[in-house]
Amino acid sequence: MTAAPAVGFLLVDKPQGWTSHDVVAKMRNLLGMKKVGHAGTLDPMATGLLVLGLGRATRLLRFVQEAEKEYVARAQFGVATDSLDADGSVLSRAPMEIGQDDLESVLERFRGSILQVPPMVSARKVEGRRLYELAREGQEVEREARPVTIYSLELTDFAPSDYPQVEFLVRCSKGTYVRTLADDMARALGGRAHLTELRRTRNGGLTAADAHSVESIAAAVAGGEWQRLVLDPLDGLPDLPLVEVDAEVAQAVANGVPLAGSVLEGAEPGFVRVAGPERRLLGVYRVEGSRAVPEVVIS
Repeated sequence: MTAAPAVGFLLVDKPQGWTSHDVVAKMRNLLGMKKVGHAGTLDPMATGLLVLGLGRATRLLRFVQEAEKEYVARAQFGVATDSLDADGSVLSRAPMEIGQDDLESVLERFRGSILQVPPMVSARKVEGRRLYELAREGQEVEREARPVTIYSLELTDFAPSDYPQVEFLVRCSKGTYVRTLADDMARALGGRAHLTELRRTRNGGLTAADAHSVESIAAAVAGGEWQRLVLDPLDGLPDLPLVEVDAEVAQAVANGVPLAGSVLEGAEPGFVRVAGPERRLLGVYRVEGSRAVPEVVIS
């Protein structure tokens, strides 16, 4: 097998029925690499973009994870499940006599900054234990509502019936539970809902359109050309501003030296990508006033 690159990202189109960990384990085996991680869990029922970090690029995954996400979701109103998605057991079923205008009328209250209570079937921890572990034991515990941001929420399809099928497009912050969002919208109309489909279409500037199926990656490995699928780390962080430096400064960055303001070329406060000659990513720095300090150095 061809030697693995030192760093890089692999965009995978996660198949339905797989956990995010399943995908990571599969790629470790296929690529012959121990150091593989992902940027943000997708539920087994969900499909779409899962960003993997390879080698030292795993240290950069947190910047990918912080970026906003976009999903296309489909929900059935009037039917509640214990997991808030189609993988769960049905808890209740009650017809909802609502129309598209009724649903449109409540969307506005779910745009912007909102509070969400994490579902019991989730990886969130309470007193050191995962909620899904407690749920498997038949326990339901108090969960603290957490702030999330819904940047946009648009109804894209509505199929009227006693149990309406609703499709919507949502852009949201890290940590948003789309299945909770669907159920909360139904609750605002006097009922309940659960997700029947969920697809992550975007993670910041990275899109599912550029992702590869597990089968196509396996075929590329068999053909000895999988490295062409690996995204350069500089391109894998498109949401961070870029600062390019010369060879002398690049050496300082490689040693984790803070950068003076004169090198930053007007960069705004926050995280920036620092690239050296030939646009090779050296690391991520945090701009603080007139200086920048190293956050992650990968050179």
